[in-house]
Amino acid sequence: MKPFAFHIEARSGRARVGRFHTPHGVVETPLFMPVGTQGSVKGLLPKDLKEIGSQILLANTYHLLLRPGPERVRALGGLHGFAGWRGPWLTDSGGFQVMSLGHLRRIDEEGVVFQNHLDGSLLRLTPERSIAVQEALGADIAMAFDECPPYPASRAYLKESLERTLRWLERSLKAKTRQDQALFGIAQGGTDPELRRLSTEETLRFDLPGYAIGGLAVGEPKEAMFRMVELSTRLLPEGRPRYLMGVGHPEDLVAAMGLGVDLFDCVYPTRTGRFGSALVPEGRLNLKNARFLEEKGPLEEGCDCYACQTFSRGYIAHLVRSGEMLGGILLSLHNLRHLHRLTEGAREAIRQGAYGAFARAFAERRFGREVPLWFREALAAGGHW
Repeated sequence: MKPFAFHIEARSGRARVGRFHTPHGVVETPLFMPVGTQGSVKGLLPKDLKEIGSQILLANTYHLLLRPGPERVRALGGLHGFAGWRGPWLTDSGGFQVMSLGHLRRIDEEGVVFQNHLDGSLLRLTPERSIAVQEALGADIAMAFDECPPYPASRAYLKESLERTLRWLERSLKAKTRQDQALFGIAQGGTDPELRRLSTEETLRFDLPGYAIGGLAVGEPKEAMFRMVELSTRLLPEGRPRYLMGVGHPEDLVAAMGLGVDLFDCVYPTRTGRFGSALVPEGRLNLKNARFLEEKGPLEEGCDCYACQTFSRGYIAHLVRSGEMLGGILLSLHNLRHLHRLTEGAREAIRQGAYGAFARAFAERRFGREVPLWFREALAAGGHW
């Protein structure tokens, strides 16, 4: 099978199930990618991630450039050998840090100069260096270097930014040397429909093995975000994977899968777990609340993760309130399994041609009678409401 081939196996409205071939295994989409910023999903072993159904892990180019350094990772077997996860990896480009570390960087046409947040030294990241670092890290999927603009931003800034991102994409592609690594382009444009369309159409000219929808989930209203997701998935080609960057709330996944998004990532499930909260169909449980100390049942009825199969809410609440690291580990494990079960259920519903029923059942448990307009509009646009 050709590397990075993507085949759609089933559809329900605009939602779809696909199989994406990588050098380190075939994955089923739609899927959620746990974030391992430093080459580690905080608190969780690779064997645990595999057991709960993780398929691809994500690592951070900027942070691994700072420490331990890409050449050390290369010498220790690339991310697959270095971190012990033998399945597919995706590395971001450092473009998100252009926004998140906005107080520590300067942008010019050549690239970005960061003030290293560890020791204050200056670090230049360009499209060429980003690709070189990602090739040393050895991920199956590398992201083109881009600028993720903040929200809000002026139309003039968004246009200037997306044009620079397109020039950086061209340079990223020219710098690429590894044939066993897929380069995904990132469309920007903020919440401006005209600029979003322009960025997407110009990115498609590069004929890449996959495409990302960038610059969303950065503070904009849900209505604006999902109008851009709907527009993007109409423009992106059917036969390539579509990656909505930085999105991990369950309701966002259900709405976006209904529009035909294939890949997601976010620190939300593991960060939420470390802060003491569990994801459940009705929303989120704060295990710091004393009322959970008396509860005998699992975090979520019907969940098959180790935390739910072994421990009570009362015990995990005790761990959280006592500051025991096991509390955050168990909650992170459960929260990731919660999202994997969600995408597994979505895939099964799509295969049965019943994604609308799946999404409506989700909404009834998550929202009750007051289903938000943005959610209904997104599902209606996907042919499910």
